[in-house]
Amino acid sequence: AWSVQENGIAYCLLVFLRPPPGHSFSLEQDTTGQLPATHPRVHVELECTCSREQLLGDSLCFLHHPEDKLQKDQISYLLHTLCTHSCLDVEKIACWALLLVRVAWLLLPQSHHWQFTVLPSSHSCRFLLTSPSRMKICTDMIFAVQQ
Repeated sequence: AWSVQENGIAYCLLVFLRPPPGHSFSLEQDTTGQLPATHPRVHVELECTCSREQLLGDSLCFLHHPEDKLQKDQISYLLHTLCTHSCLDVEKIACWALLLVRVAWLLLPQSHHWQFTVLPSSHSCRFLLTSPSRMKICTDMIFAVQQ
């Protein structure tokens, strides 16, 4: 969604997260087996990829190989960077996304003329771009998973 404001534009981007190969997302259920109505936690679970390992030989199965036998670059980046225990952590995701946006911004020619400001938010990636003429572009990236 977007809207035009007095001296700028506001964007709200919904970013759907997809699990990497060998992982799946599942929403936390209540004691009756139903999904909670408000803000369920998203569990990250390992899936067996032994058939891919046998067929293609391009990766080891995270589920069936002890972590010490996996190469460091094959250890689940998702679990160690974006999760707290076995659940996605929206604050970690927002920080990680902001880091990626900052690095990408520095590669654009506009970065030499426009000001990049991080806006406070613990549950989304929010930033403000201000042009030399003081036009403002506010962007709020909100993260979600599909059921």
